[in-house]
Amino acid sequence: MNIDYRVNAPVSAAQFVAVLRASTLAQRRPVDDLACIQGMLDHANLTVSAWEGEELVGIARSVTDFHYACYLSDLAVDARCQGRGIGRRLQALTQEQLGPHGKLILIAAPAANTYYAQLGMQNNPRCWVLERDARLPQ
Repeated sequence: MNIDYRVNAPVSAAQFVAVLRASTLAQRRPVDDLACIQGMLDHANLTVSAWEGEELVGIARSVTDFHYACYLSDLAVDARCQGRGIGRRLQALTQEQLGPHGKLILIAAPAANTYYAQLGMQNNPRCWVLERDARLPQ
């Protein structure tokens, strides 16, 4: 079946959770907190989705200024559809939405770490994360 790619098409929280569960990302996302999932969708300012008929089979969800930096916070492809170039196409379409200086930035899931190198992305060891329950020193 053909894959239809859509930019900023509506995606429900249930559809998003289903594709997160069908990929490896559900382990690291709050899939049991639908209010959080809905907020993640509502406040992303760039989504590129992949559809097989009316079923969401892939999504690239980003926060970006469209000129310099694009944080691609979720790249999920249903495991049944992986290996068909869907993730690569989602990233390419995301990149096409950015200005000439816009770069993609992401944190790779452990299982996908080697995937990005083969796409020509560069590993950057300077990423830092402050978990929500951690506090900055005063």
